[in-house]
Amino acid sequence: MQQDYADVIDAQTWAFIRRTESFYPPDTAQRNLTEQRSIYNTMCAAFHQGYPAEMIARDAYMAGVPVRHYTPKQVLGPARVLYFHGGGFVVGGLESHDDVCAELSDRTGFALISADYRLCPEHVHPAAFEDCLAVTRTVLTQGPQPVILVGDSAGGTLAAAVALALRGQAQLAGVVLIYPGLGGDMNRGSYLTQAHAPMLSRDDVLFYKDIRQAADHDITASPLAATDLTGLPPVVAFAAECDPLADDAGEFCARITAQGGVARAVLERGLVHGYLRARTEVDRARNSFTRIVDAIAACAT
Repeated sequence: MQQDYADVIDAQTWAFIRRTESFYPPDTAQRNLTEQRSIYNTMCAAFHQGYPAEMIARDAYMAGVPVRHYTPKQVLGPARVLYFHGGGFVVGGLESHDDVCAELSDRTGFALISADYRLCPEHVHPAAFEDCLAVTRTVLTQGPQPVILVGDSAGGTLAAAVALALRGQAQLAGVVLIYPGLGGDMNRGSYLTQAHAPMLSRDDVLFYKDIRQAADHDITASPLAATDLTGLPPVVAFAAECDPLADDAGEFCARITAQGGVARAVLERGLVHGYLRARTEVDRARNSFTRIVDAIAACAT
């Protein structure tokens, strides 16, 4: 049965949805990729909240991948956060999640590095995974400080896949996933009940899956394809209730705990995919963002 969003999504969230949709012309899907990325970037820029006071950001390269380093006014601990942005593996970059990264760095008190991995369709799978893995390996060689992997949406997929590839690395202190797509069964559960959710539909997920050109059972593309989930650092996965991907977070965490690991899934009621951008205007998103900050901070304790 399809979800009735009228009774689930509150007025603040509907306002966020309508504002987001206002940036997309009716023919967006028919436009070329350059125009689509420009539309997405314009939308992200409109939601940009600026930097916290005295935040320092600088651009560099790691393992040949463009990155942005964030250093907060007050560094509260030695942990380093690696952030992988969302965007369906097709859009996004250092600018699209710039303010999100700056705020996460400021509120956790941790240095943060955002990776500008290669995008589809110019660079199909495993290009994005290889870039994120290379950046993570580079950071792991730079000192004994704990490293926390964080990603939203497509970036959540990448964070989980990198954690699987590097399990057993003592410095990996935790993984925080935000409405991740982890390769769940698209013919059951939230993929059907939330098939027509605002902000992200099942058809959208199918498009993004196809454009990556990854094999169905490739765990570097679909972490839920892994039968062995042992050896991972603690995982916290946040899911938006009104999102086809909602069940992936819960299934991933349930399978980790069933195999003796530490994992916790958080289902954010009434929220939609992409709610990080709503954190200053939607109370539910603001509260979830605080829980995300707390989860990242807890990884270093």
